[in-house]
Amino acid sequence: MESSFNLVAYILLLAAVTLSLISLWRPNKYTGTLALAALVLSFTSLTLALVLRSITGGRLPLATLYEFALLFAWGILLFYFISRKMIKSDLLMVLVALLEVIILSYSNTLSSGTRPLMPALQSIWLQFHVLTAIIAYGAFGLSFCLGLIYLLKEKGYDSIGESILPPLAKIDNLLHWSVAVGFPFMTLVLITGAVWAEEVWGRWWGWDPKETWALITWLIYAAYLHARKTYGWRGKRAAIMAIVGFLAVLFTLFGVSLLLPGAHSYV
Repeated sequence: MESSFNLVAYILLLAAVTLSLISLWRPNKYTGTLALAALVLSFTSLTLALVLRSITGGRLPLATLYEFALLFAWGILLFYFISRKMIKSDLLMVLVALLEVIILSYSNTLSSGTRPLMPALQSIWLQFHVLTAIIAYGAFGLSFCLGLIYLLKEKGYDSIGESILPPLAKIDNLLHWSVAVGFPFMTLVLITGAVWAEEVWGRWWGWDPKETWALITWLIYAAYLHARKTYGWRGKRAAIMAIVGFLAVLFTLFGVSLLLPGAHSYV
């Protein structure tokens, strides 16, 4: 049953990509509305899949790379819907839907089987650690898409229309908002991870590859916020930093798990 909801979510995301691209090519209220409806239904289906996985597994779906990929996609969609209160951009919808398709396509290559939690994962700190990561990475995923849009707008595609490429100041402000929301939760990711590590392995920090890359990610976003507040960094440089930060997020989540063995190899 859970896999059926995942499949439905994936198909709906593909539909959202197709419809939103059509809306970009030939703007009209119907295709844009249908694309948004497909995203909402995909989010609902993904939510149901996660709930069912929790029920059948007897635990929250926070322990495997497959589960986190689903939660990651869920978090990005959540922040996209929140962002629509500030910006309604057809291009942002396309980029978010494409990012979702990529994440769920990757999740389909991972083992989706449920298994009993190993001792290292039987901690309340795991739940805090992963839940704060969902919020942080969801916000950073939105900032990544906004950074790409900013660079396109900055290149001079002003004639396309505000519904596709909003004003630069609007994009920049929402990008900053998404990083400012995500950063405190990224800080909590490091703190809860350290407490969890001390409880399980008897040390706060061990320079495990995933710990190290999580710290690198934190430093990138800290630099972004510091540069904006201290030196007034906005615009293109800020957009590039947001993009680089999210690439670090992706490597931390998926690249490290695949390429660099360490204490997090089980996720």
